[in-house]
Amino acid sequence: MSSVTSAHSVVEPSLTSKRIAGAIVILYALITLIPLVWIFLTSIKSPPDSISYPPKIVFTPTLEGYCNLLTTRTRQTPEYIASLPMPTGTCDEVTRKRNMVIAGPSNFLPRFANSLVIAFGSTFLAVFLGTLAAYGFSRFRVPLADDLLFFILSTRMMPPIAVAIPIYLMYRELGLSDTALGMILLYTAVNVSLAVWLLKGFIDEIPREYEEAAMIDGYTRLQAFWKVVLPQATTGIAATAIFCLIFAWNEYAFAALLTSGEAQTAPPFIPTIIGEGGQDWPAVAAGTTIFLIPILVFTILLRKQLLRGITFGAVRK
Repeated sequence: MSSVTSAHSVVEPSLTSKRIAGAIVILYALITLIPLVWIFLTSIKSPPDSISYPPKIVFTPTLEGYCNLLTTRTRQTPEYIASLPMPTGTCDEVTRKRNMVIAGPSNFLPRFANSLVIAFGSTFLAVFLGTLAAYGFSRFRVPLADDLLFFILSTRMMPPIAVAIPIYLMYRELGLSDTALGMILLYTAVNVSLAVWLLKGFIDEIPREYEEAAMIDGYTRLQAFWKVVLPQATTGIAATAIFCLIFAWNEYAFAALLTSGEAQTAPPFIPTIIGEGGQDWPAVAAGTTIFLIPILVFTILLRKQLLRGITFGAVRK
């Protein structure tokens, strides 16, 4: 009896092991945060400070990078600038110090809005279609199910450059080039494979008995899916939505190839920000910092569901 008890006993890690593990996690977190902190610090540097060598750790913060990101400017003579009324805002004041005036807004905010519409729109469609397909594969006898699932997954293995030219030619013929609809459909098609595979694993873990009991009580299959399966799969849906959104939000290759104006997203636009004399690194860093905020907020809001979704496989009937 003692041997059986000892075999099933759980050995608690020692205090020293916990401290070492905690130190490793904290060190890893700090290392991963270094690039993000550096990008933010670059965004509040002046252009000369951003390219100084050795890099400046101590500097005078300025919002010039954000002003350059959000506005277009023209150089004027000191006499003309002196004849202007008092600056009406921070950007106006910062710009005049460099003998320039604000000519109008830049294209960053429209490109940022395009990213929001395309990324969240494609994520919604991918998760919606992926949930339906995953439920079908999980609950019904689908002929050649394994082959179909592998085919769906294989579309994710293909490098973008392999299909870039055919998709470009097809979109040009269909009139979908440089349109938000075209990008939403493309990102949805790419993300559906990931959504199906992730959500099928979550739905497989939900006991069938829940649905059977609901249908015995008079629910239809659709009602059982809506009122029983979906609430149980919320954590999996949230985790899948985060992964799909990250891909659609960060995607560069297709966005650079298929958009150039009306539907251009932020990733291909940010590297093209040019200042006087070359790349405007503070403005690029400012754009990157702003670009990180939505995905960061979305992940924080769904962090509980994400953690539950990652450990959902431990649930047993």
